[in-house]
Amino acid sequence: MDAGTWSSSMKTKSRCPLQDRRFIHRKASQENLDRFIPNRSAMDFSYAHYMLTEGKKEKENPVATSPARQAYQKQLAEAFNMNRTRILEFKNKPPAPVERIPKNFLSPPPQSKSSKPKRYIPQSSERTLDAPDILDDFYLNLLDWGSSNVLSIALGSTVYLWNASDSSTLELVTVDDDEGPVTSVSWAPDGRHLAIGLNNSHVQLWDSTACRLLRTLRGVHQSRVGSLAWNNHILTTGGMDGKIVNNDVRVRSHIVDTYRGHHQELCGLKWSPSGQQLASGGNDNLVHVWDRSMASSNSPTRWLHRLDEHRAAVKALAWCPFQANLLASGGGGADQCIKFWNTHTGACLNTVNAGSQVCALLWSKNERELLSSHGFSQNQLIIWKYPSMVKMAELTGHTSRVLYMTQSPDGCTVASAAGDETLRFWNVFGTPEASKPAPKATNTPPFAQFYFIR
Repeated sequence: MDAGTWSSSMKTKSRCPLQDRRFIHRKASQENLDRFIPNRSAMDFSYAHYMLTEGKKEKENPVATSPARQAYQKQLAEAFNMNRTRILEFKNKPPAPVERIPKNFLSPPPQSKSSKPKRYIPQSSERTLDAPDILDDFYLNLLDWGSSNVLSIALGSTVYLWNASDSSTLELVTVDDDEGPVTSVSWAPDGRHLAIGLNNSHVQLWDSTACRLLRTLRGVHQSRVGSLAWNNHILTTGGMDGKIVNNDVRVRSHIVDTYRGHHQELCGLKWSPSGQQLASGGNDNLVHVWDRSMASSNSPTRWLHRLDEHRAAVKALAWCPFQANLLASGGGGADQCIKFWNTHTGACLNTVNAGSQVCALLWSKNERELLSSHGFSQNQLIIWKYPSMVKMAELTGHTSRVLYMTQSPDGCTVASAAGDETLRFWNVFGTPEASKPAPKATNTPPFAQFYFIR
């Protein structure tokens, strides 16, 4: 069945989503390693020829020695004491050589215990799943991995949940044609509740455990909602209308803050780890940094920083987990740059030309590394060492631009989805640090109270 003939009403599909694609990799046959026999040198052959010819002649025809010559050889032997000791015979061990240059100066110092060995990075995906009818749209965000180790992906008008623990798949919802397709998905911090942005400007809140629609947020935007970001109980939404809205999902009047600064569609939203700053990227080539304490409906344009150095739409945004107030951003096809910002001052700290459209950025939770996904022409993933920005590896396999990327809860595995209708898993970020004890559960979860407004 063609990818464009997907129908949400069909109960049976010729292509089952999120099924393994089996690729048979045949290793190249090993070379025939014949035994190597070194050639004799010319000196060896000359010596052998000498022993077979001239040496034999001398033995067969010894030179006659006169009595006067014999007396002379006897005197010469006594003078050099040749009768008692042969010159080339060693009866005693030679003295130990004096070490003019200590060996520790010539050999490299032993590796310290603190230095890490070079980490092996697999060059191919460890797993590939089918993702039929995923939208090839740069401005959408259709993939997210929750804290409960469940991955959500929107394929056309349907949202699927893939459990990484047992590889089971669940179809959560298929929206109607007048609502869809699905334009964004985002897990709440609890890993249970899922926000779904729709093409008709609505946002749905789902309980994934009960497979139940809890609430629909209406009147937030004028058109499709392509960006979502959670900050505890605050759900921030970004739409094609250029508006950014903070929604408190616990109360009936959910709109609490509105930011206005972008003139075109929002395609990137990320809250800082502290929850104090929000980064937004849009099709107007702008990056804004908003401070939550400055947000007010009466002064909606009071951004903290307005960063205008990109030359294309900015979708890729990532806050550094190990350095506060460090933000990475990536530009589209006409820009192709990754930039680093100090959000205290708004200064651009560094710019790296990645050579192709930057679609997504992810910081490693375990190493000082950054992962970027790209579009034309290589459609690859690149691992960068920070802050030197030296390329550590380039991962290929996708045949279309890698628009969507998300990270597992332990920080080791990255999932990427592309316009080639595949979902790939990469083991790129090594092993996690020593696990910390889980925090104690609070008596009242952040989603204890919902108003079920249909």
